[in-house]
Amino acid sequence: MSEKQTGEPAGHRARIRAAVALAVFALLALLLVVYPPDNLYLWIKALHIMAVISWMAGLLYLPRLFVYHTDAPKGSVQSQTFKVMEGRLYRTIMQPAMGLAWLLGLYLAWTVYGFHGGWLHAKLAFVAVLTGVHHYFGRAVKAFAEDRNEKTGRQWRIWNEAPAVLMVLIVIMAVVKPF
Repeated sequence: MSEKQTGEPAGHRARIRAAVALAVFALLALLLVVYPPDNLYLWIKALHIMAVISWMAGLLYLPRLFVYHTDAPKGSVQSQTFKVMEGRLYRTIMQPAMGLAWLLGLYLAWTVYGFHGGWLHAKLAFVAVLTGVHHYFGRAVKAFAEDRNEKTGRQWRIWNEAPAVLMVLIVIMAVVKPF
């Protein structure tokens, strides 16, 4: 028989794996700062992109979980499973990824661009809005955990588009640098 992935032992192992992954990521970042290679910019940029991909994966998936969770009867096994999934996704993937994306992104904005450029200011504004969406989803995770969700599946489908639209705007600012 296969082992359940929603109980306390599985949750403990998931937290350990997440902590180890974060520690390795942080150690790599620290080594790059303490012993900078000639191409430090490219390493920091690569780490930033990895953090952004992880963050965006969570931002695109979490509202989809909310859509399905909305259809699950309160107190059901299915609802409890969604609560575990949403909490782990938010706390162990999205929160650390967002923090690293901000930290590394601000490092790049300062060291490479000196915080100058209209495109950079627009990008940072869009990332700030994306961070607001992230925290809004975090409040929804808590509301679902307490069986207090008041949104419909249709409303969560609409919210599912917000990170994608912001991602498009952010990528255009970062790559095209239109102004």
